[in-house]
Amino acid sequence: MKKLVLFILVNCLFLSTISAQKPDKLSSNQIYEKLQKLNFLGSALYVAAHPDDENTRLISYLSNEVKARTAYLSLTRGDGGQNLIGPEIREQLGVIRTQELLAARRVDGGEQLFTRANDFGYSKHPDETLDIWNKDEVLSDVVWAIRKFKPDVIINRFDHRTPGRTHGHHTTSAMLSMEAFDLAGDDTKYTSQLKTYDAWQPKRLFFNTSWWFYGSQEKFEKADKSKMLNFDIGVYYPLKGLSNNELASIASSQHLCQGFGRLTTRGTQEEYIEFLKGDFPEDKSNIFSGIDTSWNRVKGGKAIGNILYAIEKDFNFVNPASHLPQLMNAYKLIQQLEDAHWKTIKLAEIEAIIQACAGLYLEASAAAPSATPRSAINVNIEALNRSNANIKLISTTSSIDNKTDKKDLALQPNNRENFTLNINIATDDYSAPYWLFEKGTLGMYKVPNQQLRGLPETPRPATIKFNLQIEGTPITITKPVVYRYSKPDKGELYQPFEILPEVTADFADKVIIFSDDATKEIPVTVKAGKDNIDGYVSIKHPYSWKVYPEKQKLTIEQKGDEVTLMFTVVPPSTQSEGVLTPEVFIGDKKYTKALSEIEYDHIPKQSVLLPSETKVVRLNIQKSGQYIGYIQGAGDAIPESLRQIGYDVEIIDPSTINAELLQKYDAVVVGIRAYNTVDELKFKQKYILDYVKNGGNVIVQYNTNRRLNVAPNELAPYNLQLSRDRVTDENATVEIIAKDHSLVNFPNKIEAKDFEGWVQERGLYFPNTWGSEFTPILSMNDTGETAKKGSLLIAKYGKGNYIYTGLSFFRELPAGVPGAYKLFTNMISVGKAQIVKQSTLKN
Repeated sequence: MKKLVLFILVNCLFLSTISAQKPDKLSSNQIYEKLQKLNFLGSALYVAAHPDDENTRLISYLSNEVKARTAYLSLTRGDGGQNLIGPEIREQLGVIRTQELLAARRVDGGEQLFTRANDFGYSKHPDETLDIWNKDEVLSDVVWAIRKFKPDVIINRFDHRTPGRTHGHHTTSAMLSMEAFDLAGDDTKYTSQLKTYDAWQPKRLFFNTSWWFYGSQEKFEKADKSKMLNFDIGVYYPLKGLSNNELASIASSQHLCQGFGRLTTRGTQEEYIEFLKGDFPEDKSNIFSGIDTSWNRVKGGKAIGNILYAIEKDFNFVNPASHLPQLMNAYKLIQQLEDAHWKTIKLAEIEAIIQACAGLYLEASAAAPSATPRSAINVNIEALNRSNANIKLISTTSSIDNKTDKKDLALQPNNRENFTLNINIATDDYSAPYWLFEKGTLGMYKVPNQQLRGLPETPRPATIKFNLQIEGTPITITKPVVYRYSKPDKGELYQPFEILPEVTADFADKVIIFSDDATKEIPVTVKAGKDNIDGYVSIKHPYSWKVYPEKQKLTIEQKGDEVTLMFTVVPPSTQSEGVLTPEVFIGDKKYTKALSEIEYDHIPKQSVLLPSETKVVRLNIQKSGQYIGYIQGAGDAIPESLRQIGYDVEIIDPSTINAELLQKYDAVVVGIRAYNTVDELKFKQKYILDYVKNGGNVIVQYNTNRRLNVAPNELAPYNLQLSRDRVTDENATVEIIAKDHSLVNFPNKIEAKDFEGWVQERGLYFPNTWGSEFTPILSMNDTGETAKKGSLLIAKYGKGNYIYTGLSFFRELPAGVPGAYKLFTNMISVGKAQIVKQSTLKN
């Protein structure tokens, strides 16, 4: 029975993330926990660099055990990572990782904040990071977060004193936090922020240390801990039926695109934080020691505390509605607080408690999932009082057109009231992720609106204010407009209601490669955001490229329908790169955005608007071999990239691999991290190596040395040891050290200029030790480092060739980098130069 209860509780947590837009329906236990948090007036801010950097154990402990208002400030949205669950990368990956952070916070009870910093990829040192980020802008965002959130304590995830030891973003996050700790309280710094928030000086700053930062458990045990606080974060929560570390594991497992799904853990577990700045706490067991976290903290709070502490002490779990008269009295007193900061926070908290105690169900569901600016939408309203409390719905007010509908309805116990509002969308703004509205730089997103900076999401485009009276006291509860629907195989579902353009247009491919001067038919798909679209479509293109016809008529009758128009693109005769942009003209308006809809069960559906464009590349490229087998790893777009230059690419199901299957391919390519993510390969490696031995050509792309599915000595036919060596500067000089090798001569001559225009990095996880049978082809290094020669290795094995490469082809080919295509083609063509030569001699 206990296991069944635990199963139900855990699944309730997961369901809350799967249906993230579903209204909260709190149990008595959850109401009581919210009441405990209402009675705690203290805040903690946790600071790190990326989604999944956060210590969910400590965030959950502070939120659920200490009852503190706790937030995680992630400097970036994780745009530079890889995606283990789908094809989205860069901006779209940042949207997914943002939502995964919010899903984690829904589990551990924290809040989520950001800066404008763009995760441009791995950085080895803070100096490199701050060369790409705008330090002053990111620092101002950290100061803004502190002044807005007003934390009593700040905790850094990383050590500011060890630059170069870990990811440059990591150390930079701690360095900026150290600096912002002092600047936030200085009213002569970032003075424009003070129009909205006062300067704020946190009381103390910590570093969330552990044995890892000391190199071993033994060294940590011997370390001086006089300035450290420690907590048992394995505490058990009877009201949840879960321990804190179980909650933390569930929260961390929301980072699915980074492969963070994990088992839950239980039992005692010590967590340490090292004091860095501010006032050292007198009680080392209490991070808030010396800080008044009671209602006495605010002027007028004593009377509020007298009411709310009494409710907490004698909480009625069977009939929470019995506390409504006292809660409404406390609500009125909170409204009178002079402290605007705590007034805003505590009003929101007590409103949620009042609503839950009354069993008050309020919902605003749009008749459609989206609408366009300057249109109208029907919103279905449901109001239900599931208690005996005296509740009246006085009126509703729409945020989007400020229209108030008077109702004066007495909400009788358990008697549902339904009606429909017609809302005029009096705005030209869209509801897509705000940080993508304008084009930023490699290191920074552009967000001119100060009030949006740091928010995890764009504020909901439409809300409904339910203006009520509960036990004679006026109260307003605001609900976002959502879209509620059902599917036969999934039941009731919710998704965000969005405001989107009248039309969006997109190409099927983000990069189109022309390997010769032949024309290509390029489809442009236009999607209607409303009924009765009438206009035309053209393609903006570089001068040296030609597109026919110049424009095409567009007619779409029904919202949601799509029309695909074909355009003929004529490349220039010489190597060239450019950008094509679809332009849709409806009346006097031009539309150039593409709509991407991201759907995964663990996050709400996301509608992302980005500039619609495709890169076109005319390559002077030769290739040998035609039929390629591709074993997919952690999700990359290389198969489609190879098809673009004329290869026949077949995706190989790992379970079907045998000697006979592989023999039909001219080359077999293994996708990124395949030996980390595809368990089946441990049983199929012998066939892959035999294929090489019998004359095949295998190209293995990068893997990490952790969690290999094969023994390290079985990854390659000879000794090959993976390391963490990488070259993060995409402009780092590349030396071709095996100038006479066919890999850099056939069928394309590889030269220094072929390494120009690479994106994000040169490569990662290079081998640093290999057998003499391997020939290193290239040498490269980041500034101040020794040469790395393991980026591209080739060995003859039997009659065939085994190639291992850590070069970031998974980024370069989808980005249309010409030199990367030439080099990859040469890898596929290895061993075929002699065949071509023999064929020529025979002829």
